[in-house]
Amino acid sequence: MTAIWAGIDAGKAHHHCVVIDETGKRLLSRRVANDEPELLQLLADVLALSDEAIWGIDLADGGAALLIDLLLGHGQHTLYIPGMAVNRASEGYRGAGKTDAKDAAIIADQARVRRDLHPLRPGDELVAELKILTVRRRDLIEDRTRVINRLRGHLTSIFPALERALDLTNSGPLVLLTGYQSPAAIRRAGTRRLETWLRNRKVRGADQLAQAAMAAADSQYTSVTGEKPTAQLVDTLAKEVKRLNEQVAGVDKLIEARFREHKHAEVITSMPGIGPLLGAEFVVATGGDMAPFGTPDRLAGFAGVAPAPRDSGKISGNLHRPKRYSRGLQRVFYTSALVSIRCCDESRRFYDRKRAEGKRHTQAVLALARRRVNVLWALLRDGRCYEAIPPVTAAA
Repeated sequence: MTAIWAGIDAGKAHHHCVVIDETGKRLLSRRVANDEPELLQLLADVLALSDEAIWGIDLADGGAALLIDLLLGHGQHTLYIPGMAVNRASEGYRGAGKTDAKDAAIIADQARVRRDLHPLRPGDELVAELKILTVRRRDLIEDRTRVINRLRGHLTSIFPALERALDLTNSGPLVLLTGYQSPAAIRRAGTRRLETWLRNRKVRGADQLAQAAMAAADSQYTSVTGEKPTAQLVDTLAKEVKRLNEQVAGVDKLIEARFREHKHAEVITSMPGIGPLLGAEFVVATGGDMAPFGTPDRLAGFAGVAPAPRDSGKISGNLHRPKRYSRGLQRVFYTSALVSIRCCDESRRFYDRKRAEGKRHTQAVLALARRRVNVLWALLRDGRCYEAIPPVTAAA
């Protein structure tokens, strides 16, 4: 029986499926609800056309998660086609309109003609849990950043000197703002009483913080219009940032505990600059399996730390930063490279050498990140931990 290709334009409540044969002729076009009974019926109808079906889909998670698990659970070969690739490919097909049926047909045709599409594989429960936790952590960090920005804005409107004196990413200044928000309130308390108040709440460096707050208060004697309600809002926002800090710390503990259970956790964290959090992000971005990449060069390209050529005509050797890559994986390698410069002598020497060659800071860090891809690849391949000095082989 000849092969067929099923393209699915995935959605939140419904999916649209188009099935084509080897000539591109449509054999089936159907809109199905994102419910298990209808999806199973679609699978049965497609397999009734041919036992050899190749599926293409433009989502790898989210609303398509149920469908993907059903397909993989039934042993179906499923390819992932990014939505951006479908959008660009649509320019080469007839017609200017856009419908779910047309997108599904394009996905099916792309699955038929392309040989470079990434196949989806059954998910690892540990990797899936780490993905959920890391996404949750990112959301909390973004929420905290927004609240801190609002807190800074309101504090600047009534007490700009104190806003300049405080680092609101630390817990001590947040504790201070839950009790004192205006210059007059700080002056009434006095340095010694303020220091005692902070020490009772276990704030580190209470004496320096109290002195900085008092110096700011002594520089402003004007009470700004709307100071009282704004001060109450500053108090509320400071408590909200503290709550978010506690939630982030709790998620960090969960991520570290689950990451330690991964089979490659010890190898990954042996690399200088990679701790449990970056290690978990690496596992999430790669699926914890190097086999789909094949070579370290492909992993580097996926991570966005390898330059892409842009040659045309007589112009050759023109390299530029890639546009399509995993932002999360690039963050892992770039951030860990930055950290390793401070804690690893080998990384520092490599960075200094690139700087001496005339490369800018970012270029030197990216070059180090690219080298670290090869090192981590070799460690995972051999199943051994990183060693600063390679073991000396005894002479025969």
